[in-house]
Amino acid sequence: MPNHFPATGVTPSYNSVDASLWYVVVAQAFIDACSRRGRWLEPRVSKRLTDTSQEILEAYSEGTRFGIHVDADGLLAAGEPGVALTWMDVIVDRVPVTPRIGKPVEVQALWVNALMIGARWSERWGDLADEASESFGERFWNAARGCLYDVVDVGHVRGATDDRVRPNQILAVGGLRIALLAPDRARAIVDVVERELWTPMGLRTLARGEPGYDPASAGPVALRDRAYHNGAAWPWLMGPFVDAWIRARAAGGGPWATKALRAQARRHFLGGLARHLDVAGIGHISEIADGEDPWTPRGCPFQAWSVGEMIRLLAE
Repeated sequence: MPNHFPATGVTPSYNSVDASLWYVVVAQAFIDACSRRGRWLEPRVSKRLTDTSQEILEAYSEGTRFGIHVDADGLLAAGEPGVALTWMDVIVDRVPVTPRIGKPVEVQALWVNALMIGARWSERWGDLADEASESFGERFWNAARGCLYDVVDVGHVRGATDDRVRPNQILAVGGLRIALLAPDRARAIVDVVERELWTPMGLRTLARGEPGYDPASAGPVALRDRAYHNGAAWPWLMGPFVDAWIRARAAGGGPWATKALRAQARRHFLGGLARHLDVAGIGHISEIADGEDPWTPRGCPFQAWSVGEMIRLLAE
């Protein structure tokens, strides 16, 4: 899937490992939502969505551009020098600021979820999902910090890890249908993320005290870009965080416990975003904000995924 359409010219950019996996997840969510509401899709439409998803899984399993391939442990490896394939994709002076070559944590969460969707059509994908999920639990848990590594096999070097605390790990326990970890570890991750990354405007992209931490995306373009994924807070991440926070506390508690926790989470976590609706793009939520008080909004004042996650949290 292309992740960028240039303002001039006709050739889109395909430098993304996660966009295609998001397609698989969202296409199935759309099909399921239509079914729940009794709005049946025409068979040709449903088939086109599932066929495309199948093609994506095939391409990723066989190996495709930018070093994207399934490794021996069932996890998805990706990346080459000079490109930034994850959503942390800023490049300054032709050098990726956060290259994350290897096996990024949120890519594995998307990969396993996409495989579980594929298991509806083929047992092959279910077997691979089980293998990848088992490898994830064994290889990503950072016992010293009580959370997940951001990348394992950094630079495609077996055993090399990046232990900086970033928000990407939250997608392993929230925001997607399948959580990859048991409740005790999920709770530990949520607690670390809340303590180190949560702000009233979303999650910081890097914890205070980590090398390269810069909370203010301000100044010349190069300086703004360096802070973009190294301390700036992103409102869209509030969605998977709140989802994970509720899941971690509702395990075994039943639907009434979940309902009460949702109300608690809205009161506790969403006040800053609600107040922000009257600050920048009126009635909307900005792309990013500074990672320190007063949480100055930056970037696009009308950001679709920021708004979308807020709507999702309020609607569920």
